[in-house]
Amino acid sequence: MKLYYHPISGHAHRAHLFLSLLGLDFELVEVDLMKAEQKTEAFLKLNPFGQVPVLEDGGVVIADSNAILVYLATRYGNADWLPQDPVGAAAVQRWLSVAAGEIASGPAFARVINLFKKPVDPADAIARAHRILGLVDGSLAGREWIAASRPTIADVALYSYIARAPEGNVDLSDYANVKSWLARVESLPRFQPFIKSPVGLAA
Repeated sequence: MKLYYHPISGHAHRAHLFLSLLGLDFELVEVDLMKAEQKTEAFLKLNPFGQVPVLEDGGVVIADSNAILVYLATRYGNADWLPQDPVGAAAVQRWLSVAAGEIASGPAFARVINLFKKPVDPADAIARAHRILGLVDGSLAGREWIAASRPTIADVALYSYIARAPEGNVDLSDYANVKSWLARVESLPRFQPFIKSPVGLAA
């Protein structure tokens, strides 16, 4: 099994994290985004969208981080990571959508602006980040995990960019429930840390 990734990509990290949490044997294949290796003919055969991560599992190729989480949970996990009942599955899917939407356009984009010194005013991304963090914090009130009474792939999908939100000048100090949840994710067996970059509030 191979995971094509880049170490500063939160999308790639969520796939890397889940592979580690499941205790699977896999090979990391770094794709140099700075050299546009994700746009080469060889890589585009794996993922025509030209994005990491991509998972190769025998003859199966899965692109998109959330799709990889679903695939791994279904093939190698159990109902703990991806509930099979309609209500449980819907609860997880809701947060996978948040990870692909509000998290990507909020804390993830604010971080990208800083990491790559993009000539973009970060105010809107930071505001979106605080809005979704407030909703996540409220949803964690009185519970340990975001979608169920145990960790699921919803927690995995949300973790990376929330954990590194300060790199986009998004302060987590007002989100006590989020900070406690981050610590719980980080205490899971075989947790795989996400690389830290000295930018923004983390500088």
